[in-house]
Amino acid sequence: MSSIFRNVALIGKLDAPRIAETLSAIYRHLTSRGVRVLVERECARFLADFSPETCSVSEMGSCCDLAIVVGGDGTLLSAARLLVPFEIPLIGVNLGRLGFLVDISPSDAGAKLDEILDGRYSADDRILLRAKILRNNRVIYEQTAVNEVVVHSGNAASMIEIETSINGVFLNSQRSDGLIASTPTGSTAYALSAGGPILYPTLKAIVLAPINPHTLTNRPIVVDDDSVIEIAFRPSKQFKAQVVCDNVSKPDVEKDDRIEIRREFKTFRILHPLDYDFFEILRAKLNWSSGYRS
Repeated sequence: MSSIFRNVALIGKLDAPRIAETLSAIYRHLTSRGVRVLVERECARFLADFSPETCSVSEMGSCCDLAIVVGGDGTLLSAARLLVPFEIPLIGVNLGRLGFLVDISPSDAGAKLDEILDGRYSADDRILLRAKILRNNRVIYEQTAVNEVVVHSGNAASMIEIETSINGVFLNSQRSDGLIASTPTGSTAYALSAGGPILYPTLKAIVLAPINPHTLTNRPIVVDDDSVIEIAFRPSKQFKAQVVCDNVSKPDVEKDDRIEIRREFKTFRILHPLDYDFFEILRAKLNWSSGYRS
């Protein structure tokens, strides 16, 4: 059967349970449809019997028009950051706990992938963030984040003092363990544990959630995704801070540095089966409405 996606990347989490059997089943299914499958090099060892065509994730960007990620949300996040410049849509097959991003179960993978490959799917275009560290008005580091940018204390025993501005207008100062700037995708991740709101994934907004603020009236706030967020530090004797973009850390932030966070120019796209229901995932993941029966 023909497919609207002819060149498909296959990426997996190496230490996930059932990774070998799941990758093998998906690979067989895709090739039986006549789809060209490029397997991430480290994953190819699970498919040695098939002698698959291999390449790195970054190389997949120039030769694939779809990526299937097998693992958990973290695996999809890592792939998304690498593939964003190439605007390749992603599909998530879940081998971990119930995921917000990887929503296809291995047992349903064949049927669900057929639907998507035949053009029957829904698509989410989601914003990303771009964080820059500026030192003496010069950018010394920048990174993309799918979930969140976290500015936090590098010393577990002390808080940091942060001053936050939005579009050049002073918002507030705070003593806390740090600040989370989250996309709607990341609003169900770290920001949620900091008391932030859950945003629908396709909203054009950014959540700012303080981490353990000293003043309990310092609450999360949601701003437009066109906002430019700037973070500066108040000096202290024990100053030590870090910036983390998803799981990528830049540890050597200095007290006179400024952090600039804004929406990334490009978005990333996730494809879902037509029966995808974000609210159903929330109910299952967060145990909502558990005492009620429909």
